[in-house]
Amino acid sequence: MSDRGTELVERVKDAYAAQEPLQIVGKDSKSFMGRRTTGAIVSTAGHRGLIEYEPTELVISVRSGTPLSELRDILQAHDQCLGCEPPDFGGATIGGTLACNQSGPARPWLGSIRDHVLGLRLVNGRGEHLRFGGRVMKNVAGYDVSRLQAGAMGTLGLITEVTLRVFPRPEQEATAVIEAGAEQALEIMSVESREGGPLSGACWVGGRLYLRYSGLASAVTERLQRRGGEVLQDDAAFWSDLREQRLDFFAGDEPLWRMAGRSAAGLTAEGPWLLDWGGAHRWLRGSRDWLELQSHPEGMGGQLSLYRGGDRMGEVLHPRTPAQQRLHLALKRAFDPRGIFNPGRLYRWM
Repeated sequence: MSDRGTELVERVKDAYAAQEPLQIVGKDSKSFMGRRTTGAIVSTAGHRGLIEYEPTELVISVRSGTPLSELRDILQAHDQCLGCEPPDFGGATIGGTLACNQSGPARPWLGSIRDHVLGLRLVNGRGEHLRFGGRVMKNVAGYDVSRLQAGAMGTLGLITEVTLRVFPRPEQEATAVIEAGAEQALEIMSVESREGGPLSGACWVGGRLYLRYSGLASAVTERLQRRGGEVLQDDAAFWSDLREQRLDFFAGDEPLWRMAGRSAAGLTAEGPWLLDWGGAHRWLRGSRDWLELQSHPEGMGGQLSLYRGGDRMGEVLHPRTPAQQRLHLALKRAFDPRGIFNPGRLYRWM
């Protein structure tokens, strides 16, 4: 248990007075994301620990520097879990996970980290320590500032506390594996998603489709028998390796592109591909032309980003329209009037 809230507030106040840029990080486990930024490093890693936990109400509050591994251990002791399955990446904190909006294979069925945030505290660019949201789902009047922080990468404030909704652990989990091409896999995943029920993971890679079912043992067994295919032994290891990007697909230094959009859209670019989230989350490897790739996620109603590798000094996120840019800049001025938080991390113009 370590509360460094006062120290963090004073550090931001000093930076505001001096107009000093700051790099806000947790354990810096996701430094490969976003554009390169500048400034003095301010880490929340030492600001950690449990604040409040009500297992019967499925709500937990922790300081932002709390490691995901520590949070998972607390929840597991009560047979509960983070439904969005965020990746650890070798030491991620809950604050950094929220700031980078990271969710794992169960995201389409159980929601994203953004969906599970009930409230938070943050230090804005003036050094004011503010509280938003609360401990219940319906607790928002006006802007939902808590969820606004998801994906902001620390550009709108320094998160100090997070309150989350958590989930009971499923009674049983099992994974069916089916040999299939990409287009056939997309069709099967579309059917499975429409049927609902115990589906909690759907990934295609290397010519194999992995379908995970979670829930009551009777429902999981029935769905496995109906779907057919090979039952994967030690399936937890596969989904962990997918979440943490330890699969062979992710190995090497080639740029890693991320596309998100409608799951039913076909593939319009040459691979290699990995399809996750039932086809709505797509990974592509290799050096590519940004403008050429951009049409693919737009065709599936989604967005493109250069997730890892490549040129981190250029733009790495999907372009914004002029109206969207004005909105982003207005939010930035409201939360960080002197632009000291992670300058340029999202876009060159922000």
